[in-house]
Amino acid sequence: MSLAATYKLGARLFWRDKAMLAGSVITPVGLTVGMPLLMRHVQADGVAWATQTFYGSTALVLSITGFMNIAVALSMRRDQLVLKRLRSTMLTDVQILAGEIASTVTQTVALVIGCLLVVRFVADVPFPDNPVVFVAATLGGALCVAVLGAAYTAAIPRAELAAAMTVPVFLVCGVGAGAMGPLLDLLPSWVRAGFDLLPTSAAVHAMKTGEFAAPALNLAVWTLAGLVAIRLWFRWEPRRS
Repeated sequence: MSLAATYKLGARLFWRDKAMLAGSVITPVGLTVGMPLLMRHVQADGVAWATQTFYGSTALVLSITGFMNIAVALSMRRDQLVLKRLRSTMLTDVQILAGEIASTVTQTVALVIGCLLVVRFVADVPFPDNPVVFVAATLGGALCVAVLGAAYTAAIPRAELAAAMTVPVFLVCGVGAGAMGPLLDLLPSWVRAGFDLLPTSAAVHAMKTGEFAAPALNLAVWTLAGLVAIRLWFRWEPRRS
């Protein structure tokens, strides 16, 4: 087995898990397409509102498909002893986790770009002025949240709790990136400043503005923190009672 094999295994399990597809594909895609479409038809300046809502909603795809998906999947495979069995093969720890992360990143990037194409035609959301930065920010954001999701499994005691324990994460990410509409504007300035430090907010900022230097630094710092956390606290076996 190799890194490519673990990548294919992660992708195969992802698309065959109907419950996971409902939570990590249908839900974020429905929100990312549906909310801009709604704004397009209910607001006076519909296109502007739809565009703003779409970019904010990409944080939901990043946090649900990227973060939640890998956190739930790795927690389940840990408790089912799948990770332990994989470690008994010729695969290294790095190859196992890298394959899972790469698979999650691929699904996340594909969904964001797919949503962009859909809202362009159903809600008149214009394509980004700098498509290269858009793709780079999507890729960097997906990689960052996938690494953080893998690290987050250390805090999840049992697989049954994984989905519930990730809900606050994507709610905070969604609010911080503007996916909840004007709710962010109602919060105190110091709260908004804190939300700006989130990796999903940095990725969305780069997608919208084309500015990549500061968001790239933000994503790099969060990714490094996630890698360190994986190195220190990632568990390959269920917690003993």
